[in-house]
Amino acid sequence: MKVLVTGAAGFIGMHVAQRLLARGDEVLGIDNLSPYYDPQLKRDRLAELRPHSRFRFMEMDIADRAGMQALFSNEQLHGVVHLAAQAGVRYSLQNPHAYVDANLVGFMNVLEGCRHAELKHLVYASSSSVYGGNTKMPFEETDPVNLPQSLYAATKRSNEMMAYSYSHLFRIPMTGLRFFTVYGPWGRPDMAPYLFTDAIANGRPIKVFNEGRMQRDFTYIDDITDGVVAVLDKIPTPPRPGEAPMRLFNIGNCEPVPLVRFIAAFESALGIAAVKQMLPMQPGDVVATHASTRALTDWVGFRPATPVEEGVKRFVDWYRGYVLKRSS
Repeated sequence: MKVLVTGAAGFIGMHVAQRLLARGDEVLGIDNLSPYYDPQLKRDRLAELRPHSRFRFMEMDIADRAGMQALFSNEQLHGVVHLAAQAGVRYSLQNPHAYVDANLVGFMNVLEGCRHAELKHLVYASSSSVYGGNTKMPFEETDPVNLPQSLYAATKRSNEMMAYSYSHLFRIPMTGLRFFTVYGPWGRPDMAPYLFTDAIANGRPIKVFNEGRMQRDFTYIDDITDGVVAVLDKIPTPPRPGEAPMRLFNIGNCEPVPLVRFIAAFESALGIAAVKQMLPMQPGDVVATHASTRALTDWVGFRPATPVEEGVKRFVDWYRGYVLKRSS
């Protein structure tokens, strides 16, 4: 297949592109190399992909309407994995317009491109943040998701509704994936694994929000990538006559991990005790996430297989090598 991966220089995007290339697909990657975090990390991820003869990269902003129209017109695409977005719950309090541009305008451009290209399948990224302050655990796809706790969550829920309307109106097969706290090598520097590792390794205190009374369904990147590619390969049909050819799934590790256990895994991997700065809950954050993945398991046999301690060790090993390489 020839697959467009948006956000190809991003954390998940790079790994998905690698997996598609490894199995023989042709990948067109696009990314705007946003300065939300150090673009050098994004360029370094792209350096992992560029040696592949079947990989091509275009620096492009998905909010560029004319550019996206031209891309879909000029490329004969079989599928799209749409991962480009403005990420981060807390940053949405500082720069809300970035979320509107990337997550709403940008997603509309992707949908319009798919509509006119007669695409076989669009897989797009949603987020566990759409569950907001829900307290029933585990989160299931049938739960109400009408009370987002952040603008980021609101844009991701909007994506789901926009996708459904386009799938219904234009019969475009689509699958949405609600990602649950993805971590692993090449992860973003604004997320806890990188922040914890960098602080502990350099003797700085780590910020522990809500006094550590939090849980997350931490999901290792290889498990996520397995799920994304399996979903891409299975094109949805209408579940019932007259409905849209669309599915929406949680993709997570099915195990809420207490934050104190997650921190302990970094202390063990680094061989250093963390200095903890206990802080209150942050605006827009939630206490716990827990994915039910029964629907995704029934759909494509998804079964995460990486314990958090092993995933953290792999991340720390990557961090050490990456930082050493950059400093040399």
